[in-house]
Amino acid sequence: MMRLLAALFLVVPLAAIAEAPPPPPVAARSWLLLDVTSGQVIASHNANERVEPASLTKLMTAYLVFSALKEKKLDPAQTVNVSERAWKMGGSRMFIEPRKPVTVDELLRGMIVQSGNDATVALAEAVAGSEEVFAQMMNREAARLGLKDTSFANATGWPDPRLYSTAADLATLAAALIRDFPGEYGAFYSMKEYRYNNIAQPNRNRLLWLDPNVDGVKTGHTEAAGYCLIASARRGDRRLLSVVLGTGSDSARAQESQKLLNYGFQFYDTVRLFQAAKPVGTVRVWKGADNEVDAGVRADLYVTVPRGQADRLRADFVSRQPLVAPVSAGEQVGAIRVTLADKPFAEYPAVAMRSVPVAGFFGRLADTVRLWFK
Repeated sequence: MMRLLAALFLVVPLAAIAEAPPPPPVAARSWLLLDVTSGQVIASHNANERVEPASLTKLMTAYLVFSALKEKKLDPAQTVNVSERAWKMGGSRMFIEPRKPVTVDELLRGMIVQSGNDATVALAEAVAGSEEVFAQMMNREAARLGLKDTSFANATGWPDPRLYSTAADLATLAAALIRDFPGEYGAFYSMKEYRYNNIAQPNRNRLLWLDPNVDGVKTGHTEAAGYCLIASARRGDRRLLSVVLGTGSDSARAQESQKLLNYGFQFYDTVRLFQAAKPVGTVRVWKGADNEVDAGVRADLYVTVPRGQADRLRADFVSRQPLVAPVSAGEQVGAIRVTLADKPFAEYPAVAMRSVPVAGFFGRLADTVRLWFK
């Protein structure tokens, strides 16, 4: 049986493909450019190097708070008690007060727009009872999302030896937040300013003012981490995400991020190979009530290629054999092997579009005999 891949694997980096111009020089410790639409990394540098994520940590805090809201464990209008610990947090602040009512919705704006450490701790305590328990939840969620080189020690990104991540993991996290909570992402991360307690603070993501296509995501800064920015921009149906870590200044992180986003939009195209509802091939089913099952993709399948090379793409469906009933809808039954200019490019799973139950006794017996001769 052929080896089936559960996720996309690129054979070579996109920027290394012939006719693709190299990425621009980026003055950062590590960086990565991701096409969120296709899930492909266009270019990167030191993307798996562990670094201090600073306030980029708050992306995971937001992910868990959005999850709690979705599961009705929190309500946006719910009033949160401000603990002394939250009130006394240093660094960026929303300026909440212990005896002044504040809602979950207000705290989210304070955390996302103002990067308030006090708001972040208050939200963590509202979800988990304590920041320590919340940090455990963060690490469990990191494991579920496949963040292999990430460890959380707190909700804010406050420096801690146990706190680290990578550009690759942070890109995965940011893309998951955009994918899983598009409404919340659109409502909060594009806000340019938020006023609370008669104090107006601007969003530190400068690209919200400089590029109309940018609609998020988050800045971060500590002395050890340098100036960091995860930015996302959408043009038409296509979304790119840049992760820039360890630049020398606030303006530099915006400038380097803008260079990467412009590079991705200018020199690469994203094309749809297959639609989710349409079959890509048919697979023989043995010992089943039906002899065949259509195979397709779970979601629309997009690929990113250097501009002008889309017509050099080829996709071949390879079935899994022997496929023996029962077959469940969504079960992987083959793979789509994609080549670009006759060179291996990527491989994607193909799944059964419906279930096929087991055949009756005589049907199973007949296929058993046929399989002996195969």
